[in-house]
Amino acid sequence: MASFEQQMAELEKVVDQLEQGDLPLEKNVALFERGVELSRACKAKLSDAESRINVLIDPQENGPVRTDELDDEDVVDGNEDD
Repeated sequence: MASFEQQMAELEKVVDQLEQGDLPLEKNVALFERGVELSRACKAKLSDAESRINVLIDPQENGPVRTDELDDEDVVDGNEDD
């Protein structure tokens, strides 16, 4: 199974090929289909990662760990609002 980074790299190549616009229609359709598959796979991996990751904030000794939900923008951009 390809990693998220490998799928994103392939998706970028697909987009580059589609943007060139010099391919036959059937090749464009096949590339578009592959792009959609890759996009969905990447989205699923991001969603899975988001569901598994919680941002830990001020854990208290012997107390419950407080968590904040990540929003989609934080996951995609890799940014955290502090």
